[in-house]
Amino acid sequence: MAMKLSVFLLFISLISFFAPAVSSVASNGVDYWCSKTPHPEPCKYFMQQNSKHFAVPKQESEFRRMAMSLALDRALTAQNHNKWLGSKCRNHKEKVAWADCLKLYQDTINQLNHTLDSNTKCTDFDAQTWLSTALTNLETCRAGFVELGVPDYVLPLMSNNVTKLISNTLALRNASTVPETYKGGFPSWVKPGDRKLLQTSPVRPNLVVAQDGSGNYRTIKAALDAAAKRTGSGRFVIHVKRGVYKENLEIGNKMKNIMLVGDGLRYTIITGSRSVGGGFTTFNSATVAVTGDGFIARGITFRNTAGPQNHQAVALRAGSDLSVFYQCGFEGYQDTLYVHSQRQFYKECYIYGTVDFIFGNAAVVLQNCMIYARRPMDKQKNVVTAQGRTDPNQNTGISIHNSRVMAAPDLVPVLSKFKTFLGRPWKEYSRTVYMQTYLDSLVDPAGWLEWSGNFALNTLFYGEYKNIGPAASTSGRVKWRGYRVITSATEASKFTVGSFIAGNSWLPATGVPFRSGL
Repeated sequence: MAMKLSVFLLFISLISFFAPAVSSVASNGVDYWCSKTPHPEPCKYFMQQNSKHFAVPKQESEFRRMAMSLALDRALTAQNHNKWLGSKCRNHKEKVAWADCLKLYQDTINQLNHTLDSNTKCTDFDAQTWLSTALTNLETCRAGFVELGVPDYVLPLMSNNVTKLISNTLALRNASTVPETYKGGFPSWVKPGDRKLLQTSPVRPNLVVAQDGSGNYRTIKAALDAAAKRTGSGRFVIHVKRGVYKENLEIGNKMKNIMLVGDGLRYTIITGSRSVGGGFTTFNSATVAVTGDGFIARGITFRNTAGPQNHQAVALRAGSDLSVFYQCGFEGYQDTLYVHSQRQFYKECYIYGTVDFIFGNAAVVLQNCMIYARRPMDKQKNVVTAQGRTDPNQNTGISIHNSRVMAAPDLVPVLSKFKTFLGRPWKEYSRTVYMQTYLDSLVDPAGWLEWSGNFALNTLFYGEYKNIGPAASTSGRVKWRGYRVITSATEASKFTVGSFIAGNSWLPATGVPFRSGL
């Protein structure tokens, strides 16, 4: 009996000894998972604040979903706070930057909802794209205050942890986020007839815009307003007849699968003149801004006439996922083409500009495009690209494939006065590649330019693969740790249409001719 009692007491004492440890594992479960992220502190703090909602996960996929829910929860809280800040703006510039932020935070909320929606057949590659976009939006919000010179008052009041929480979700991606193709090669939103829309045969439009009154509307804005009232979200085609349309257009998130068809890039032109010099943010200076998914444009020029003296002035800002621009023109000076976010494809397009004139943080491939550097202001340098990746886990970058980089007619006579570079690192993890592209003599032998001292030179990824032309030699290129001459076809293939933007899963349906690989 005494023996049994002593065994029982030993058992009880062992339980009491291990109980704190068992309890500790349970209470620290969230700590364990959060410690795997780049920003563990806000993760731990907000999950423990709402422990009923965020139970201890059993596996990483469960934790990743919790991390996304947490980011969404904090983004909603931040947006409510940001709305209240409107009355705190002290001047017009603060109000302009604040208004952009409201729009950008709302889009971030939409992206997070989209990723979490159980009804969305979301691949890992889709999720990484949408989370990358969510992060880009918040960086764009901050940048607006900085570029208008008013970062001191309202911006600090917007300070929150949403950026860090989204960065955590990006770091928790599944082991493989390579693009996945959809059944039959087409994503679910595509109707079989769409593949013919970008072929040269005439497109049957839903509406016609003509300045002479021969169409349904005289302005593109009126046609878009009509399109917004349509039922369903199938492909909606607007034919814009030849003419110069002085309009600033916004094709928002709710306007999916819009297609604008012009009469050719020389004949159908949409033009505006907003600029940072004129009091707008870069984000809001765009002549045309599009965020509705599945946008297609063919045979149209997007132009900004603000001129080099007004600094940043965007012709087109694109944040439309799975968007296509075919045989289009983009004309401006600084910041002509803002490839802001999401997956984009440009084919046989003409792009003109001076400083950072293809920039942003989309996953974008430009194929068979003509890229023309114009004459900048005195003492300026031309820079073709300024890619804006802020997080190493974003699946974004600029890939220029089988294209040509040349001097525009106004630069040719003064070529010796101005240097032209392939790109510079706008953000810390800037990523740009030129593959099988003709580089004319205007490109400086160094190839690439610093942004500011040593900033990002070790963390960027700049690559060149089998380029040709007078400036294609890499012998005089920069010696940065992040720059590389790509010699492997396997490595170069990561930046092709098929791999980089999952083009095989959605481009066939558009009818745009494209090369999937090298």
